[in-house]
Amino acid sequence: MLSTVLCSFLILMTFSFQAAKAQQSVDLELVFAADGSGSIDDMELRLQREGYADALANDRVLSAIRSGLHGRIAVAYVEWGGPASQHTIVDWTEIASLEDARAFGDRLLAAPRAAIGYNSISEAIAYSADLIATNAYDGDRKVIDVSGDGPQIGGRSLDLIRDQTVAQGITINGLVVGNRSVYRGPSGEPLEEHYRFDVIGGLGAFVVVADEASGFTDTLLGKMIREIADRSPTGDPQVQFARGALAPAD
Repeated sequence: MLSTVLCSFLILMTFSFQAAKAQQSVDLELVFAADGSGSIDDMELRLQREGYADALANDRVLSAIRSGLHGRIAVAYVEWGGPASQHTIVDWTEIASLEDARAFGDRLLAAPRAAIGYNSISEAIAYSADLIATNAYDGDRKVIDVSGDGPQIGGRSLDLIRDQTVAQGITINGLVVGNRSVYRGPSGEPLEEHYRFDVIGGLGAFVVVADEASGFTDTLLGKMIREIADRSPTGDPQVQFARGALAPAD
């Protein structure tokens, strides 16, 4: 009887240890959901990946990471295209040092292209949200960083997926990529407006534009620092208020 109790105790302790290990605390869970659709040629895709790799290894980004409560974040890189084409290019990686960031960048630059088709932003967000829901990290904040050069074309309702994702405690930010072609929103509105009103959502959500004047890497760098350095809650403000994460409005 004693041996049975002891065995059960050891099994319970093992499961508890594995559960604790599986939920590594980080300051931020961040998905880079980058446009890999047919409107992005191979050179643009390479420059896009290089921009993310360089920004993540930048001293200012690393300083922002180290300034957090835990001093580390978890990131994953996704490329997306049509409704059935979302791909994890680099899976969840803990970033706490320059070595971590460089290793992530090396894997990103070495990975083959995968996405095909055109512009399902909604499915890219849904896929990224599922990555957050099923990973091995417990982040104080959760953000999906969607970058793209065109509007929503196919897939489930963008409004529906955005709202469902925000309700999960996730904030969606946007980066509009300006390239040789100038795309507009579904109703002919500037693409930035489409992202602002239809794509982004959650506490602190914002959109930036990277064009020839601002430069993709510089714009991305500022955006990444802002996302990492922010300490405010993410997701639905009503949910965060109910959890006590937000003070009542005056």
